[in-house]
Amino acid sequence: MARCTAPVNGHRTPSAAAACPACGGSNSRYGGYNDYPSRSYSYPSGSNNRSSGGGGGSSARPRWSRASSSLVYTPVEVRTLTPFRESFEKRVSLPDLRDVFLCHAWDDRKEAAKQLHDLLEARGVSVWFSEKDVLLGSPLLREIDKGLAKSRVGIVLVTPALLRRVQGEGIADKELSALLARDLLVPIVHNTTYEALREISPLLGSRSGLSTGEDTMANIAAKLAELVTPEEESVCITTRY
Repeated sequence: MARCTAPVNGHRTPSAAAACPACGGSNSRYGGYNDYPSRSYSYPSGSNNRSSGGGGGSSARPRWSRASSSLVYTPVEVRTLTPFRESFEKRVSLPDLRDVFLCHAWDDRKEAAKQLHDLLEARGVSVWFSEKDVLLGSPLLREIDKGLAKSRVGIVLVTPALLRRVQGEGIADKELSALLARDLLVPIVHNTTYEALREISPLLGSRSGLSTGEDTMANIAAKLAELVTPEEESVCITTRY
């Protein structure tokens, strides 16, 4: 009987789940982590593929994705993002909230973090970003607290620089603690791996997310933008029999 590789290698991305001899073609998500009900997504019209495994080229359309969207999601990605969508929907009616709080390492503020910020804002997503939202002379930790309280969903850009900051228990570590406590954190792994993340932060490493090793930064930003699009602007696709 094939053994699941999750305890050793982790199932944090679609390719990792697909490579597992026990889970690659099954309905198990990442070797048993956080199963979510299939009601939260549906398959594109005309598709005969009903597999919810991470591999084999299968795709699914989340209920919040617009009918005109050309984005391709794996079933694993849909199940990963569904709880964050549900959290967003609970907070969408609250006034004066940013769509996204972007947690990042200071070293990434002018490169990867700015790239992700710009891609999200170009798609109409309001982003709390320290580079523009913390005024010169303002207490940084106090402004971060305000930003966390006024954001619907948090994303953390996991890079080698962030791993160094978290290991040193800097400000990034305090942001992560607050976001993890709210259970509203989507990790975006960039230029590193979930294995490296788990060595530094097992709690954050236990969260599923997206990775630029599996998709482009532009597509990840597009998926995040769909994730925080209000219901009236998105269309649920269902398959008729």
